[in-house]
Amino acid sequence: MSPGGFPRGLTLLLGIAAAVIAVAGMQAAAWLIGPLLLALMIVIAAHPVQRWARRRGWPVWAATVTLIVVVYAGLLALAAVLVVSVGQLATVLPQYSAQFDAMLDGLRQTLAGFGVGPAQIQAATQGISLNSVAGLVGDALAGVSGLASVIVLVLALLLFFIADAATFDKRLESIAGDRPHIVGALDTFARGTRSYLFVTTVFGGIVAVLDVIALEIMGVPLAILWGVLAFITNYIPNIGFIFGLIPPAILALLTGGWSLFITVIVVYCLLNVIIQSFIQPRFIGDSVGLSATVTFVTLLFWAWVLGGLGALLAVPLTLLAKALLVDIDPGARWADALLRSDPGDPEEDEADEIADEVDGAVVPPPEKVTP
Repeated sequence: MSPGGFPRGLTLLLGIAAAVIAVAGMQAAAWLIGPLLLALMIVIAAHPVQRWARRRGWPVWAATVTLIVVVYAGLLALAAVLVVSVGQLATVLPQYSAQFDAMLDGLRQTLAGFGVGPAQIQAATQGISLNSVAGLVGDALAGVSGLASVIVLVLALLLFFIADAATFDKRLESIAGDRPHIVGALDTFARGTRSYLFVTTVFGGIVAVLDVIALEIMGVPLAILWGVLAFITNYIPNIGFIFGLIPPAILALLTGGWSLFITVIVVYCLLNVIIQSFIQPRFIGDSVGLSATVTFVTLLFWAWVLGGLGALLAVPLTLLAKALLVDIDPGARWADALLRSDPGDPEEDEADEIADEVDGAVVPPPEKVTP
């Protein structure tokens, strides 16, 4: 029997049912939850700027304005580069119409050489044209313009989150005496998320610069666009570089044929796999502490629930869920061993240490009363 008097099987079924209802609600409200979580993660990542300004003796309003300027400038610069580059792609694609038709004819001849009948070849290649590819780009541009409302929502949420961030530490101190484990779990989540986003951003920038240089040397058009795409997809764990590889590889195929196509794939694999799979995890260290299996499964889960934003924020969202469901409850810490990349870590859980420190700092021992 569970502590509440229900059979453990019934308690488990009720928990699963509640989780399904919660996930269905999140999926239905993804239009709001996605931008909300994106704004939250951006503020968490940039909060050290505000904290640095406060330590320098700046007033609250000056530190808040500084953080707003830093965040907005970075986001607007990234959006401007992306929109201009995608617009250039829509202009460049029609120039490769002849190459695309020649490749399609070669594909038909190859299929015929393998004994595929004309009817099957016609069915397989029907609808494949450069105009259809350009149409996809046009749909992407329309999607970008349709994201205007989402961008406005994110920018508005950032204002409120940044304004509240100035007093968030005091709010945590006010509840630390009664709920030290909550403070410890949230602090661990914030520091782990900040470390992950910082390291991922730095290495994403390194990968993007190297990709741009390599593409420029190989003569692949729109290298800056593909560098921005590589930077963004670096936030998608495990398989992100694949999404950043496909567009430049296709354009390389149209530009220089199969040799350039294979060269781009090899160069991307060398740069991205070595940096993202071998070097970057060493710098992230224990800030994430999630196993590779958990990371991949949660990537699929958050992408299904929240779409593209869920894929980009899969690791921070998993850390948030872990903080709220596992770290916050001392009785659920057994689940941490199933989620961590190193279950045999001898170090004491950080949330416990922080909670104990906060508990001791905020709630002093009672004074002795002398008669």
